[in-house]
Amino acid sequence: MIIHKATVNDLDSLTELFDLYRIFYEQKSDMEGAKEFLKARFTNKESVVFIAYDDVNPVGFVQLYPSFSSVSMKRSWVLNDLYVKEHVRGKGLGEKLIKNAIHFAEGTGAKGILLETAIDNITAQRLYEKMGFIKVSNSFYYFSI
Repeated sequence: MIIHKATVNDLDSLTELFDLYRIFYEQKSDMEGAKEFLKARFTNKESVVFIAYDDVNPVGFVQLYPSFSSVSMKRSWVLNDLYVKEHVRGKGLGEKLIKNAIHFAEGTGAKGILLETAIDNITAQRLYEKMGFIKVSNSFYYFSI
């Protein structure tokens, strides 16, 4: 496995993975929309993506978005997207992608990485807890349009 920080040169490979990720979350396939969305993130420097290849084929990615903590006056990162193709799951690739994200966040002097997952996504919860993430139970999560 080769994992590196993605650039616009990885756009086609990343688009394939991103579309599969969205399908996993019950969204309709939209390759053109996915490509435009990702291209805008690269162009505007709004996210950091690490992509994994098994020799030549893209097999997974993790995407981080920047955020900031006013209280600590530090940067933090939101691990918004993590996807590994089904045929390579269970081989430690998700862990390796998260390690790259953590190493990157440490290199930026970040306070930490925040993520969310569904209550019923036990597999992801196990992975995140194994990687040192701590479930926050003293806060509520709110969302509005």
